[in-house]
Amino acid sequence: YWGGLADSDNREQGLAPTGAADKPTKAGFRFLHVSTDEVYGSLAKGDPAFAETHRYEPNSPYSASKAASDHLVRAWHHTYGLPVLTTNCSNNYGPYHFPEKLIPLMIVNALAGKPLPVYGDGMQIRDWLYVKDHCSAIRRVLEAGRLGETYNVGGWNEKPNIEIVQTVCKLLDQMRPKADGSSYASQITYVTDRPGHDRRYAIDARKLEAELGWKPAETFETGIRKTVEWYLANPEWVAHVQSGAYREWVNKQYA
Repeated sequence: YWGGLADSDNREQGLAPTGAADKPTKAGFRFLHVSTDEVYGSLAKGDPAFAETHRYEPNSPYSASKAASDHLVRAWHHTYGLPVLTTNCSNNYGPYHFPEKLIPLMIVNALAGKPLPVYGDGMQIRDWLYVKDHCSAIRRVLEAGRLGETYNVGGWNEKPNIEIVQTVCKLLDQMRPKADGSSYASQITYVTDRPGHDRRYAIDARKLEAELGWKPAETFETGIRKTVEWYLANPEWVAHVQSGAYREWVNKQYA
């Protein structure tokens, strides 16, 4: 439809139709839909990690909207032949992560001497994926992924939230020690768990590894150290994004 409109506009201007020239571009076009592990629901402690064939069981309106987008993309492929690829990733972390999220929030609050709010008992388990590894996976899927397929992207780093917070505190103790010698872990506080908070996510990324040869380059230990170092080196960026709207969001979620 858009190609037809372009050809019509070109004819009115005395230009050649675009169809023939656009064929190589159209042949190489891919629509990559970046989704999340939340669409699969929650896992019990001993359950196997989410594979691409795991049934959808979203447990919150937010994750249900994500699941709906996955279904919509799939429908466009099967009904109209849109050349789609879908990736479902685990929790990302790394540079430029907005400080409402767990890891940057802990870094920013720790340095400001504020409480480090942890939902519930802090034992919600997530698989953590360094953002640059996620980018490399997306590039690989675009290059060689089979159209219409879904590829799970994970870091093979299942950890409870409280362990993540404690790790951040230990790194800050090393890199930016407090003047009084105390640990940033003393600022950890527990707040009421949020509604619909799934207990465990875990990604099985073996399909991506077997078909496309992708593996994460970072372990959690190397990735989290790089992340903390980046936030310590970029306080101006953090200050810039902490607008009034951001402060209101944090107060609402963690009050």
